[in-house]
Amino acid sequence: MKILLTGCGGQVGYELERSLQGLGEVVAVDRARMDLSNLDQVRAVIRDVRPQLIVNPAAYTAVDKAESEPALAFRINAEAPGVMAEEARRLGAVLVHYSTDYVFPGTEPGARAETDATGPVNVYGASKLAGERAIAASGAAHLILRTSWVYGMRGRNFLLTMLRLARERDELRVVADQHGAPTWSRTVADTTATILAQARAHGSSAGFDAGWWQECGGIYHLSSQGRTTWFGFTQAIVEQAGIDCRVVPIASAEYPTPARRPQYSVLSSRRLLERFGHVPDWQEALRLCMQ
Repeated sequence: MKILLTGCGGQVGYELERSLQGLGEVVAVDRARMDLSNLDQVRAVIRDVRPQLIVNPAAYTAVDKAESEPALAFRINAEAPGVMAEEARRLGAVLVHYSTDYVFPGTEPGARAETDATGPVNVYGASKLAGERAIAASGAAHLILRTSWVYGMRGRNFLLTMLRLARERDELRVVADQHGAPTWSRTVADTTATILAQARAHGSSAGFDAGWWQECGGIYHLSSQGRTTWFGFTQAIVEQAGIDCRVVPIASAEYPTPARRPQYSVLSSRRLLERFGHVPDWQEALRLCMQ
């Protein structure tokens, strides 16, 4: 099976290139070969590779910058996935795409389920939701995995930023009234591979079984178990790293940003757990990542 993997230079894409190896021939492309802002290039690469599976972790993820670049954010996060889905349907291929907790307004406590009402409060979230809808409208076999607060040991993310700042400063002031579940990029990649291996087991040498995707495809939440705040996450990072730095909780109002953030970003992964198996607790995953 030929697998087209986008965004292989990103933190999730890097992990996916490793995790997907046992499933087939992985054709990994970065932004230089497939720039999602160039829709003609997206089509051309897919038609050249002719994959049976497209895995798309590539995205516009600059949440604050998206407020001033909405057209670019929507082109990359909504229009490009729509093109991928159209091409997947034309080829009889499957599309795996990643979305975000930011599709929800985050105004109420509790973990959000896949069926809960969406309502993004920023451009980034709106662009990701538009991508989900474009994929669903295409009629292609697909899997959309919403995740949250993704981090890893490469790229640009909250973990690496806090590690750097904690080594430079005696004190970190971190928001303590936004709630979510930090999710390791390797958890996302390995869980994706587990799901695809199950799907592959129901297929043939020619590809996936369409009936399996009709029954098991759609949207799933793939987020670490448990919950914390950015303050709690930072405390755990500093403790795991053994850095002598004081972490002070602050309110979101004390750290204004161009893009509004959801106050409650916890996702319920119950549907995924019941169908596909284990997702680790966020503290367990952080410990493994930092080891």
